Amino acid sequence: MDLSTYDPVERHLTLERLLTKLDGEVVARKYWRFRPDRWYGGVATADCVGCGLACKFCWVKSDVLYNPAGTGSFHKPCDVASKLKSIAISKGYRQARLSGGEPTISKSHLTQLLRELDSFQPLDFILETNGILLGHSREYASELSEFNFLHVRVSLKGCDEAEFRNLTGASPIGFKLQIDALRNLVDEGVSCHPAVMRSFSSPESFQHLKERLSEIAPELAGCLEVEEVIMYPRVAERMSRIGLKPKVSCRPGKVPKYLV
Repeated sequence: MDLSTYDPVERHLTLERLLTKLDGEVVARKYWRFRPDRWYGGVATADCVGCGLACKFCWVKSDVLYNPAGTGSFHKPCDVASKLKSIAISKGYRQARLSGGEPTISKSHLTQLLRELDSFQPLDFILETNGILLGHSREYASELSEFNFLHVRVSLKGCDEAEFRNLTGASPIGFKLQIDALRNLVDEGVSCHPAVMRSFSSPESFQHLKERLSEIAPELAGCLEVEEVIMYPRVAERMSRIGLKPKVSCRPGKVPKYLV
């Protein structure tokens, strides 16, 4: 596939066939690690394999990023829930999340996982997503409204269509899908907020994004979270290879407190 012209929805759906399998009556999905992490003040984390975007600043390890078929192992929703609960209990966390890939790949797996976690309260769940599939399907956003312990963080790849295209190599329509994801979530009453990778953006495009978010709901612009690229060695090497230079960044050991 030519990454200069790829369709982000098609790429997500194609990956779903590679990253999932039927295990009895439920869908198992590939994960590459389970861990406690510092973000959000402490969160139990499951890192899933595979994403339908090819972000040029992605932090994921190269073997996971470039070889999803040969990386990780399949886990049923009940197994993932059990691992997250165990980490949360051992660390005293009250939050869990999926990260490391795109967790909305396989609606069946994700919604069953949320049902498994629903019995473990008061554990809040943070869904970190690029929003492509939630923008593509309002029905998906509607199904998530069933879970009142869920909060969705939509990570925008740049501030507009042109920046999205430059940072991901995908069709610019993907940025509209990210915006549509927020609209669908708000309309369906799902707790959510936007985050944006601003390291490659101009002040003008950032301001325009805030105006665009305000048209959906004023509170979205007010809670817009700013991300900065973290220069892990593999990230720095990837960006150097393609000549991508951030306007602002931070080193792994010196991440500002406001970003954690």
